Amino acid sequence: MYRIGWFSTGRDRAARDLLLAVLKAMDRGYLKAEVSFVFSNREPGEDAESDLFFDMARAYSLPLIHLSSRRFRAAGGEYLSPEWRLKYDSEAMKRLDDYKHDICVLAGYMLIVGPEMCRRCKMLNLHPAAPGGPAGTWQEVIWKLIETGTGETGVMMHLVTPELDKGPPVTYCTFPIRGEPFDPYWAEIRGRSIGSVQTEEGEGNRLFQTIRRHGLAREFPLIIATLKSLSEGKVRIEEGRVISASGEAIAGYDLTSEIDDALKGKRNELHLL
Repeated sequence: MYRIGWFSTGRDRAARDLLLAVLKAMDRGYLKAEVSFVFSNREPGEDAESDLFFDMARAYSLPLIHLSSRRFRAAGGEYLSPEWRLKYDSEAMKRLDDYKHDICVLAGYMLIVGPEMCRRCKMLNLHPAAPGGPAGTWQEVIWKLIETGTGETGVMMHLVTPELDKGPPVTYCTFPIRGEPFDPYWAEIRGRSIGSVQTEEGEGNRLFQTIRRHGLAREFPLIIATLKSLSEGKVRIEEGRVISASGEAIAGYDLTSEIDDALKGKRNELHLL
């Protein structure tokens, strides 16, 4: 059975929904895998949202490991020292030693993973752009797409490396942001500077919102389709490289057709919640 380690701060409903979507995919037999542990950098009683996340994990009898980053940092008196993160990761890895896993997923985990943990664990993270697309937060990505007048974007799962957001793409999907329903919103900002659009409308801009909505719709299906592809050997990670089923190094495994079919209702197993 393919084993998944799950890292999450559990800070909001999205964190619960994502874990639930993966568990439902397993229950339905679409994803033949198991969650071998759930790790959080919060502890019970620290935050109401995280407590709801922990309750859900316990309801599914998932092994749950806590190590509060807030308490850990305070206990060491290291608020001004960068060394606390290395010590924190070291302690976290000790607590995870007994839990076997084939891949780890960072799913709303609000800490930057240190170099040693990256080397010891194969970790995946979601990025709201296609390979070669803009870096940064999802907001920064969308504004950069608008600024450059890009015609296509996407979502990818990439390997976590010591260099933040620079790991190789493992899987991805793409979608156009020209044509319907985007073109009328491009027309609304024609001739305006992106700075003025951001100042006057911000995230309320209709093109910004439409791009975000189409990207969000693909995130959960991509994560689950990625785990399925890995569990079935359609794509592998070996020594920091992404490898196809035939053994060739690839720049990511394209799941666009599967994700498009899911959004069109042609793949009911990816109707996740």
